[in-house]
Amino acid sequence: MTLSATTTSTSTRRGLHVITWGCQMNVYDSARMSDVLRPLGYEPVDAPDHADMIILNTCHIREKAVEKVFSELGRLRNIKNTREAEGKQTVIAVAGCVAQAEGQEILSRAPYVDIVMGPQTYHRLPEMVARAARAGGAVIETDFPAEQKFDFLPDSAAPQTAGNLTAFLTIQEGCDKFCSFCVVPYTRGAESSRPVTSVIAEARRMVESGVQEISLLGQNVNAYHGEGPDGKTWGLADLAYELAKIPGLTRIRYATSHPRDMDNSLINAHRDLPELMPFLHLPVQSGSDRILTAMNRGHTADEYREIIKKLRDVRPDMALSSDFIVGHPGETDEDFEQTMQLVRDVGFALAYSFKYSQRPGTPAAGAPLQVPEHVKDTRLQALQALLRQQQDDFAESLIGQTISVLLTGKGRKPGQITGRSPWLQPVHITGTEELIGQTVSVTITERLTNSLNGIMVKETVDA
Repeated sequence: MTLSATTTSTSTRRGLHVITWGCQMNVYDSARMSDVLRPLGYEPVDAPDHADMIILNTCHIREKAVEKVFSELGRLRNIKNTREAEGKQTVIAVAGCVAQAEGQEILSRAPYVDIVMGPQTYHRLPEMVARAARAGGAVIETDFPAEQKFDFLPDSAAPQTAGNLTAFLTIQEGCDKFCSFCVVPYTRGAESSRPVTSVIAEARRMVESGVQEISLLGQNVNAYHGEGPDGKTWGLADLAYELAKIPGLTRIRYATSHPRDMDNSLINAHRDLPELMPFLHLPVQSGSDRILTAMNRGHTADEYREIIKKLRDVRPDMALSSDFIVGHPGETDEDFEQTMQLVRDVGFALAYSFKYSQRPGTPAAGAPLQVPEHVKDTRLQALQALLRQQQDDFAESLIGQTISVLLTGKGRKPGQITGRSPWLQPVHITGTEELIGQTVSVTITERLTNSLNGIMVKETVDA
């Protein structure tokens, strides 16, 4: 299938509204869905009530994800019926991981849905729209196509990022790890990586549109293994060195990483590249080797500690974020205490923690020794209290320090400008709008609940 404005363009303007749930990769996917539909005349609108097509881009990670999808679909059905009474047609599409896992169930319970598509198939959207119009019924695409979807996407990242100083860029998808609790290998498929030339070309278009900070995305982004222009396989470190050569790209981030793929070349890239921000999201999930084995994580708690030591040896200002699951089947009080000890040993600037919840089809869902809910609740509260204290302590440690801040927009208060620290915290200063887009030196004066206040001491920081 070839997508081009020449073969698919139309003078008809149509409204498109995309509702996005879940991870940053879904945000990127939603933008690219808009890209592939633009040649058909679809333009974004702010509300579903004015949309000729509504896409619900779903996430399967959180608890009760499927029921939330059906609840939203009920609301969209009312909008579709109202527009139909006015003589207007509305195409409803469900995309993403819930669509991949529950495609037939969606069509059974919500027969008014026109398109169901998995995350690996949205490059076929124009074809699906045409098929749905011809058939007058639902189209379902939840296979894992042999072709790489990125090979079929139009080169139109710039319109989606125009005017933005930060942007997401997906470089890798899928997962081969098969953690016991996770549905990603079943909804996103096997690990695959985009060719280096494709990534660099899209990054250049983003920078040309004004982007200064790019966050590279992947289910296991540090497992990136794209074909390089030399015909060899490049890792994430190789890609980072190449991206750092792009004039105007001053900040590079990546998420989400897996400890098993955190090799020395990537650690050394943090030493060598000032563009690579000193902030890493590296999920560990548990501090107990017994539970890590049950989770099929493929690393020990001490191996995780050693990775962190190496990172901080080469980049002393490195700050860490992580994910934790409490109450995995079989977790004892001793296992949980080992998780708490790992948190104390490492120290996290930010972390996400959740109670284990069963995901149908995953190995842990049917495992014995499921932990009672009240035990999970108690453990989660204790873990979150420790993690929150560490987050506050990290922010407190920045008071009095002068740091670089990329100013990205106006704040909520008059005369306030907001930006990002190297560690992703929002930072507020007093200034004029002319400062937006500059990276400035800011002395931090105050810690707020989830942000920092500061005073600008130098207008421009050398990139």
